[in-house]
Amino acid sequence: MSASKDDWLILNIGGQKFSTCRSTLAREPNCMLARMFAPESTLKPSQQDSDGAYLIDRSPKYFEPILNYLRTGSLILDPNINPSGVLEEAKYFGMDSIILQLEDMALSHSIPRDERALTRRDVVEALIGQVSFSDRTDRPDRTDRGLRFQGLNLEGADLSKLDLTNVNLKYANLKGVRLNGANLSWSQLERADLSHAQMEGAQMLGVKMLCVNLEGANLKGVNFEDPAGSSANLEGANLRGANLEGSQMCGINLRVATLKNVNMKNCDLRQAILAGADLENCNLSGSDLQEANLRGANLKDATLELMQTPLHMSQTIR
Repeated sequence: MSASKDDWLILNIGGQKFSTCRSTLAREPNCMLARMFAPESTLKPSQQDSDGAYLIDRSPKYFEPILNYLRTGSLILDPNINPSGVLEEAKYFGMDSIILQLEDMALSHSIPRDERALTRRDVVEALIGQVSFSDRTDRPDRTDRGLRFQGLNLEGADLSKLDLTNVNLKYANLKGVRLNGANLSWSQLERADLSHAQMEGAQMLGVKMLCVNLEGANLKGVNFEDPAGSSANLEGANLRGANLEGSQMCGINLRVATLKNVNMKNCDLRQAILAGADLENCNLSGSDLQEANLRGANLKDATLELMQTPLHMSQTIR
């Protein structure tokens, strides 16, 4: 429904004029703008310019995102807008619904660019650039070179369903990253921090994850099994409290890994190397451990019900 003629008004914000409706300004009832231009209000600006526009001595640059938020319900800032300026306007006009969001934006903006966590967009742009590079016939492709994110900060990034094959992520900060359905096959993740990462359904054929930190991570239904025989290497990894239920882990190397309190129900662990691993209180019910190497492993209080292949306990418990 279009606004009536009487609903329209013009604001002169610091010399720049904005046409809007009273009904738009009323969408946040407790803010100053809604109270100033309510029909019965006594708080209207005391002065108008020669065109009848209401004079308000504020910055038009920072006011515009506030007005657009009232129009659309979405807070969108152009890249060249400092969130701190918009935050000051939100506080001035009493826009409580976006103050917390703007405070987060302002904090992120204050961190030097080279210290900020990379985002999905940053990674996608790097991947696209790498593909363009590989399209040149006189250059090696991504498989040969390997895209390098070694030691970078990707904490909390959403990388779900991306193709990250052969990527170098050694020592990277990947805390809480979302990698659901992503392809990390043959990638390098040595000593990376993937604690509490969400990786359900990821493809991880032949990954190199020596001493990786996967504490509390969700790896439900992950595929580590490479038909070509390149085994995933998680030797010395920390998987304390992780969820690996239903994962394909044939031939995986988990030597001396920490697997305390891990959910490994219904996993394919045939020929897996678990020598010296700490499997205390690990749930292995329904898993297939045929020809697995469990010499020296700690199986104290581990759940071994419904095993597909019976274990010779005298050979597996130290």
